[in-house]
Amino acid sequence: MAPPTVTLKIPNGKEVTINTGLFINNEWVSAKNDEKFASINPATEEEICRISKASAEDVDRAVSAAKAAYENGPWRDVDGTQRGRLLLKLADLVEADHEIIASLEALDTGKTFSKAMKDIHEVFEVFRYYGGWADKHYGQTIETAKNKFTYTIREPIGVTGAITPWNYPLIMVSLKLGPALACGNTCILKPSEFSPLSALYLANLFVKAGFPPGVVNIVNGDGREAGAALSEHPDVAKISFTGSTATGKLIMKAGSATMKRVSLETGGKSPVIVFDDADIPNALKWVYYGIYANQGQICTSTARIYIHEKIYDDFVKRFVAYTKKHAIVGDQFKEETFVGPLISKAQFDRVLNYVQIAKDEGATLISGGGVFADRPGGKGYFVQPTLFGDAKPEMRISKEEIFGPFGVFFKFSNTDEVIKIANNTKYGLSSAVFTKDVVRAIRVSQRLQSGMVWINSSNNSDYRVPFGGIKESGIGRECGESALEENSILKTIYLNLEMTNDE
Repeated sequence: MAPPTVTLKIPNGKEVTINTGLFINNEWVSAKNDEKFASINPATEEEICRISKASAEDVDRAVSAAKAAYENGPWRDVDGTQRGRLLLKLADLVEADHEIIASLEALDTGKTFSKAMKDIHEVFEVFRYYGGWADKHYGQTIETAKNKFTYTIREPIGVTGAITPWNYPLIMVSLKLGPALACGNTCILKPSEFSPLSALYLANLFVKAGFPPGVVNIVNGDGREAGAALSEHPDVAKISFTGSTATGKLIMKAGSATMKRVSLETGGKSPVIVFDDADIPNALKWVYYGIYANQGQICTSTARIYIHEKIYDDFVKRFVAYTKKHAIVGDQFKEETFVGPLISKAQFDRVLNYVQIAKDEGATLISGGGVFADRPGGKGYFVQPTLFGDAKPEMRISKEEIFGPFGVFFKFSNTDEVIKIANNTKYGLSSAVFTKDVVRAIRVSQRLQSGMVWINSSNNSDYRVPFGGIKESGIGRECGESALEENSILKTIYLNLEMTNDE
């Protein structure tokens, strides 16, 4: 029996009909065990709808469909130019429906509608970008000996799995599926169980764009069952995951049994260093954004803020005033809102727990630190934008990823000292430096241990440049041309030009 559809009436006036099942072989199907899970609006704590929950058996169905499409179906013979046209068509369809999709993401995640609109704009631009790359990912000829002709080609990996997070649901889908499809792979997507709605809407757009059955499959469900089944499956040649470091380690372990390729973008505890010669208004704007954008639920959140002692007191005072003016908490569909609700009750409790941990360890609460008082009806996972000072490197709030609107200020006096402290973390995803001295900016950025360094900005990444971490922040790179290398196999071919004639 086909799974039901549901029509959602969104607070901004949009009305959207989505299918709540699993998307396998271009068809909507129910989970074999008929289990479901609830999607919750974090602003009201009310159930939006119930979604089919995939079991390991359902994941196997999806993998079988993807394998058949890759090995026996039409996808294997679709050339790069044709794949590019399909991705370009998909981009056009996403662009045409971007307000509807953004409305779904805001409802499902709690991010502001204005932020969701920007996110979906990036989604269709990513698909367009990789549509352009699909027939431009070349091998090379390599001179060896006069009697040899040697060259390399790029081939697809095969069946790939993508496990995406809840903080940027469809952006992460596009960054994983875009290059995978451009390279000729087939895909199984497991969206986060906290934010499945936009991916379910996208499924029908793949059909409209003309992608053959089995090329893209979507299995909703939790990580313990659906995610684990996908990571362990012997017919899945590659897994791409974005999420927590702990889960990333489990995926690496699961993938090792079949020696599958694994790319991971995991946790972060990113530092930002503000020198005494920084442009203060610019630093205020970007440090604020680096802490509070998307409710602080960003793996690259630059929430460890190191301020030079000469400007520390003035900077903190001005930052608190800037935050009070701009960090407006409220309903995600209100135009003035910048900080919406956190994704879930668990995340809400986690952030508030870190407030108590910070106080117990002796940090000084500068602002915020509690539940937002004006929650509509006393509901919703709203936390006040929170700042702590007088923090020490050994404190938990200095070392552990909090994933909420929570910033920690530190004072420094010496460049070598602050670089050493900034690097004293198991993470290495991103970092930021604010200074007018270009030489200092470059030298400090070279010494910071992270996959990305922003100079005089924060968290303004671009899908055209490589992104990824070091240490326990991940393996591999997404975005840009680097993502094509992660989603293809480099094959070397030797042609012997000198033949032996025994006659």
